[in-house]
Amino acid sequence: MPIPYYKATALATRCMQTLVISMVLASMSANSAIAKNSDTPIRFSKGAISSVITGKLNPNDNERWYRFDATNGQYAVINITPFAGTSETANVGVLHMPNGTQDGSKGGIVYQSCLPATGTYRLRIARNLMATEGKIAGYKVEVMVLPTYASQPLCK
Repeated sequence: MPIPYYKATALATRCMQTLVISMVLASMSANSAIAKNSDTPIRFSKGAISSVITGKLNPNDNERWYRFDATNGQYAVINITPFAGTSETANVGVLHMPNGTQDGSKGGIVYQSCLPATGTYRLRIARNLMATEGKIAGYKVEVMVLPTYASQPLCK
């Protein structure tokens, strides 16, 4: 028995809506995982396992992005602390992984674990929009990534 026209139209509309939503979500996921040219690279000195970055978000800025490369199974710690001389702290840190996942939190140690994939990691530093007065927000971030051989006991 053929499907009535109004049911076929409704089914086609629902399929198109689902397809559009899926494409938007996939685009958003890929967008957050792919390093952007505007991301500031986090550089480690030769032989160093940590790097410190400092910065300030102007009142009209809500976030800043950084990037670094790492290998699956390396142990990493990311810690955000206040930056002296600023009345607010950009204390939100979210690490976007090459595999499309993300992890992070507010203030202090925002990530402490074994990295799940090899590739470019993106670190988003942002102000807590629920606790801001719209002033300059400073931050000091230490990113520590252990070499693979030193990470093995921690990542088993």
